[in-house]
Amino acid sequence: MNRISGTLKKFPRTFWIANTIELVERWAWYGLFMLFANYLTGSSDVGGLEFTQSQKGQIMGIGTGILYFLPIITGAIADKYGYKRVLAISFLIYTSAFIAFPYFNTFTGVFAMYLYLAVGAALFKPVISATIAKTTDSSTSSIGFGIFYMMVNIGAFFGPMVTLLYKSNYHLVFQISAGIIALNFILLLFYKEPDRKVTEESLSSALSRIFKNIWTVLLDFRFVIFLLIVAGFWSMYYQLFFTLPVFISQWVDTSSIYSFFSTYFPFIAQNYGHNGVMESEFITNLDAMFIIIFQVIVSAIVMKRSPLNAMLTGFIIASIGMALTLITQNAIYTLLAIFVFAVGEMAASPKITEYIGSIAPTEKKALYMGYSFLPVFVGSILAGYVSGDVYQNLSDKHSLLVKDLANRGISIPTDLSHNEFFDKAASTLNMSNKELTDYLWVTYNPSNIWVVILGIGLFSALCLYFYNRFLIKNNTVL
Repeated sequence: MNRISGTLKKFPRTFWIANTIELVERWAWYGLFMLFANYLTGSSDVGGLEFTQSQKGQIMGIGTGILYFLPIITGAIADKYGYKRVLAISFLIYTSAFIAFPYFNTFTGVFAMYLYLAVGAALFKPVISATIAKTTDSSTSSIGFGIFYMMVNIGAFFGPMVTLLYKSNYHLVFQISAGIIALNFILLLFYKEPDRKVTEESLSSALSRIFKNIWTVLLDFRFVIFLLIVAGFWSMYYQLFFTLPVFISQWVDTSSIYSFFSTYFPFIAQNYGHNGVMESEFITNLDAMFIIIFQVIVSAIVMKRSPLNAMLTGFIIASIGMALTLITQNAIYTLLAIFVFAVGEMAASPKITEYIGSIAPTEKKALYMGYSFLPVFVGSILAGYVSGDVYQNLSDKHSLLVKDLANRGISIPTDLSHNEFFDKAASTLNMSNKELTDYLWVTYNPSNIWVVILGIGLFSALCLYFYNRFLIKNNTVL
């Protein structure tokens, strides 16, 4: 305990300011991001835009992918023009994007606004990570980055818990995120820019060098294969935000969870549920809560295991977590699935960067570590396709209902909201809404989307094993 206390005293004020800025930024980001999939595809009578699942997949997949690709450029901009200045620009973009977002309701307009928001996030990410790195040393970096990731998860958990209170008014959700991120303008007044190497190199020369480095990395066949394998894990991870909230809203019966909270924790039932069911984003957000509670325990368990061993174990556990959603519409299994997936995520995610460092050529470690974001970029694009086109064809409730009615030769006006359309269809077929949902579940097996995601996870784990065995030729790590 005294050792930890002594380490904490070594951190400069900028370290704590940067961590607080990170918490606020994640609070604002996830306050929207967790609700975003249902906002894009939800029924218009509850504030949704009624985009198709394919359109949602394009927006969230491509937009999030670009967010993780741009830091190679924005990092160079920050090095050239200063961290504090770039942070201010980032917060300005964030705030203006959140405020303007709800005034766009076409696919093109919403896509453009999400890309604009992604630019703000891409400006922020490399600066805040570099600040943490520059305010820690070899004796404090382990605890320092542990604190940093704790702040990430605290923000990721509490952000949606606040905005969900106002889900009935999506305009207010965006305004809350704008207000939260604007707090960082105040914190920026206390932010002291850490020492950085200022060069005379022009920005164009720096960017040219960056893209030459990308080409150098991509010429390493073994490294590229590894990045593609790890992209499979990230494509699973992003289903928590792209697919799971929509799937729960459309298919999962959360009434038992609502009854439990209504009996023992009525505040939660009243504020995070309605009409006898829980908000799907509340259920999904438990992933962040599990990480906050159990990350230290899981990290202690896998700490002494090799990166590959931990990653393989994490990939398989996360895949099993996804597979549990196949079993039933009962929300208890969904909760168990989220917990199991979180365990896999906690085991695998921190080890990915460590493994990159272990396989990178000694003289190129810094270069390779700098491009460790590439699997997230590729994984986001793949996740968008799975949650978009694949979900649209296999699992989208509205699409399956339209298909079924067409097969029956039944015509229902298309100018109705999705909820009104479903109510009308249920009435026409002499079913209750639950009976119609159960009929579509049994007839079309929408849970097959999780077979696809399970397959991606297991295939990634298998490829990782053979990659290490035959390309790296390391037989000792297991």
